Amino acid sequence: MNDFKFRQNRLYCEDTPVEEIAGAVGTPFYLYSFRTLTRHFQVFDEAFADVPHLVCYAVKANSNIALLGIFARAGGGADIVSGGELYRALKAGVPPAKIVYSGVGKRIDEIEYALREGILMFNVESPQELELIDETAARMGKRTGIALRVNPDVDPETHPHISTGLKENKFGIDVSRSLEAYRRAKRLSSLDIMGVSCHIGSQVTKTSPFVEALERIRRLIVLLREEGIAIRYLDLGGGLGITYDRETPPHPTEYARALLEASREIDCTFILEPGRVIVGNAGILVTRVLYTKETEDKRFLIVDAGMNDLVRPSLYQAYHEIRPVVDEDREERVYDVVGPICESGDYLAKGRSLPDQKRGELLAVMSAGAYGFAMASNYNSRPRVPEVLVRGGEYSVIRKRERYEDLISGETIPERLIAG
Repeated sequence: MNDFKFRQNRLYCEDTPVEEIAGAVGTPFYLYSFRTLTRHFQVFDEAFADVPHLVCYAVKANSNIALLGIFARAGGGADIVSGGELYRALKAGVPPAKIVYSGVGKRIDEIEYALREGILMFNVESPQELELIDETAARMGKRTGIALRVNPDVDPETHPHISTGLKENKFGIDVSRSLEAYRRAKRLSSLDIMGVSCHIGSQVTKTSPFVEALERIRRLIVLLREEGIAIRYLDLGGGLGITYDRETPPHPTEYARALLEASREIDCTFILEPGRVIVGNAGILVTRVLYTKETEDKRFLIVDAGMNDLVRPSLYQAYHEIRPVVDEDREERVYDVVGPICESGDYLAKGRSLPDQKRGELLAVMSAGAYGFAMASNYNSRPRVPEVLVRGGEYSVIRKRERYEDLISGETIPERLIAG
């Protein structure tokens, strides 16, 4: 459910016409609904109301500090995977004690930063990382909380690029080796073993892979407690999917019910790391038709948004519904909706039936709130687009459109090296 609705054939975000915003800020731009963001977070949080829990929003999905601030004010924490995400979370008001640091490749300077700030815990992904965090904490006179990210070897039945819980994936410590890794951690004096972490993938649309992974983690927790290793937190990661096309993912209450049923004997505080399920359907990408073009085989809509703005269709062959911002009764035509980037893979949709479109008309790329701007780039030296937040009948630009000057910020011409 989201707050992008048509009124008299015109698309609104809450109580604000999308074409009004387009006229003011130009295109392309990302547009988010405050009402949808807050409702999605609240529904997810309330689904786990019967157990001790902490919702740590997955910053990677959409890292704009305005959105992070919304979730922080709702009581949420943050799941981070870099020093930059830690910086964003802190600037947005997320308490360090509600931050968990995941990710397979933490640099030493990032570890030091997190130790200085006093985050809740690191989700450790390898024995070498475990040793480095202990050594760094000892050198800094710190003691820090850790969980080991355990790879349960469970197929999440999602796109292979976003599957993270199989033995062949780079993430986590194999479940068969995890007990020995915990024994090793117990011997390290600057580490406080706080929990077990598990994340099997993204855009998962069934509860069964989550339950299967949890069953394997539950058995590990029993073994750990038998060895005197107290487990206080169970970090179940994120990954719950949304509807882009015809998917029927479980509602957060169904998801919570399945997990809690499978973990009845586990006396832990649960950490959840939702990302896409919170922000995915809370945002759209608004773009304008630059040209229409026909060949013997195809009709193209060439728009001003490209794969540098929204890479998911090109990278994952992902489906996004596309709607005219002004939905008039016209003859339907089949189009490839493509961008201006010099790549044949630069497209937003292929073979899509839409009302006949003309130059200058606006299109909305739906369900673009997650892994949209967060994965945007300056490819082809294109300035990144603005982000806009709507609340009721008001809107605010929460990230300005980049200028050409921004493209070369930090670059220099070393005359003494290139002269002559």
